[in-house]
Formats: sequence, C-alpha cells, structure tokens
Amino acid sequence: MPSPSPRVLVTGPATWNLTVRVGTLPEPRPHTVLADGWSDGLGGTSAGKALTLSALGVDVTLRTVLGEDDAAAHVRAALERPGLEVLALPAAGRASERHVNLVADDGARLSVYLTLPDAVQPPTARPLADLLAGADAAVVDLAEHSRPVLAAARAAGVPVWCDVHDDDGVGEYPRAFTAAADVVVASAVRLDDPAGYLRARVAEGARLAVCTRGAAGALALAADDLGERWYDVGPAPVHEVLQAEGAGDAFTAGLLWATLAGEPVPRALAVASATGGVAVAGPGLAAPYASPSTVRALADRVAVTAR
Repeated sequence: MPSPSPRVLVTGPATWNLTVRVGTLPEPRPHTVLADGWSDGLGGTSAGKALTLSALGVDVTLRTVLGEDDAAAHVRAALERPGLEVLALPAAGRASERHVNLVADDGARLSVYLTLPDAVQPPTARPLADLLAGADAAVVDLAEHSRPVLAAARAAGVPVWCDVHDDDGVGEYPRAFTAAADVVVASAVRLDDPAGYLRARVAEGARLAVCTRGAAGALALAADDLGERWYDVGPAPVHEVLQAEGAGDAFTAGLLWATLAGEPVPRALAVASATGGVAVAGPGLAAPYASPSTVRALADRVAVTAR
C-alpha cells in the first residue's frame, strides 16, 4: 500500500500584492525612480510555503485571514490546487492584507503595508485541536492570529516550525515563536552573529536552527541526544536567477518536506537549498511549480559540510 501523504497545517499571511522591480532600493530622500517592471500577484509567507508544499505532494491546510474584496478572490484563485485547503478567518473591516513590495535586482526588498487587518474569530471557526488532529507538523508564521496555534500545537504533540524571516534576535515579537519552535528558520540579513543566534535558538529548545544567507547558502545547527553539529549548506547551482520572491519560504518548505520523508539532516538541508534554487529560477511566489524529481536531482548537486 502506498504511504499516505504527510499533512501539514500552515498558519499566517496570504496577501495580494503590487510588486515593483527596481535596480536598487531607493535612498531615503525625495527623488524619482523608474521601475523596471511591476505586477500584481499572490504574496504572503504562508501562501508561499503552502504552494510549495502542495507542489511537493504534501496535503496542506492554510489558515489565514481574508476580507470580502477583490483581493481575497484573487488570493483564493491563486491558491486553488489539489491537496491545498484554505481556511480563512474573516478580516476586521473586510479588507484583505495588501502590500506594495519594492524588489531590487540583488533580492533586497522594501515592503509597504497598505492594509494589515485583524482577524475576527467567528463562533463557527473550526477548533485548533481539530485542525491539528493528524497533522505531521504545524508551520506557524509571524502573525497575531497564529499565536494561539503555538500552544495548541505543543499541547497536541505536533512539531512546530517557525520561519521568523529577518529576526535580529533582540526584538520582542518573534520571541514567543522561536521559544515554542522545534525548528527555526531565519534570514541572516540582520544578524551580526548568525552562529550566536543559532546557539540561542537551540538553547531555547529547537532541535534544528537554520540561518539562510541568500546566494551564500545557509548555516545550520542541529541538536539531538548525541550532541550538536554544525552544517554549512551551499547554494543550489541554477543557471539564472529570475526572481527571489518567496525563496526563503521555498527553502523552509523543502526542509520540512524532506524531514517528513525521513531524510537525515544533511540531506534535508540539501533539499531545502534545492527548493530555494527552484524558486529563484522560476516564476511565481516561492516554488509553485516544483516537482519532487526536480528538487531531488538539484539537491544531489548541493554541498552540505558538517563541522
């Protein structure tokens, strides 16, 4: 009998964004910038992870917040695919979350939040215990409506994965997320000491902590009963970088997919880098067109070194 597909709950933002591409991010002074191009499209870190996990064959429930507007309809349409269920809490004010993202050629991004709605908890909302029943993991992204999932997942014995993006290790908001996480993924962009950051996350209780470093790959610290081990993760070799929107989300999704498949940490990190590589080499948010065979083949070419 074929083994059942893994099941994952992803909770956090799904948005409809205006993305403007520029050569470099503008300086903080009054002046005019000519865009290289622009587009409307799906955004949100949780949407990117859900799309990528679904493409890799994982059954995903995405718990997010949507309003009653055209943006919500666009988000739902973009997320419509087999194995991906969208459960949307109503947005206070009925407007969905929207951003204007300035994206530079080097991948740097400036996000301007147009709307950031609070979630309304209707009496008919499915209990978190029901959503977590039978789940193999919960990906809990930074959002107010995600906070209750941290404790609920811990109580249910469901592993918690948190992608805290550009956490600097000092700000208060991400601390509840990293403290509850079994696996933490962060960008090194605001970290003066990525290794120290990873040590702090493992000291909080994470069994795996990873700092992504863009084109330089990633640094990871794994901890188990046998002790701790560091890993240097190389970038995936891709011919061309088309765009970097959601590459970190794809990295996290690939890491989770490989972990749920029982891969050892070094191989899971190689798969994560490969999934990020697929993301930057193709269109769309994160890696919506990834396939298991393509990711595995690219992962074979990713260098992971233990030290």
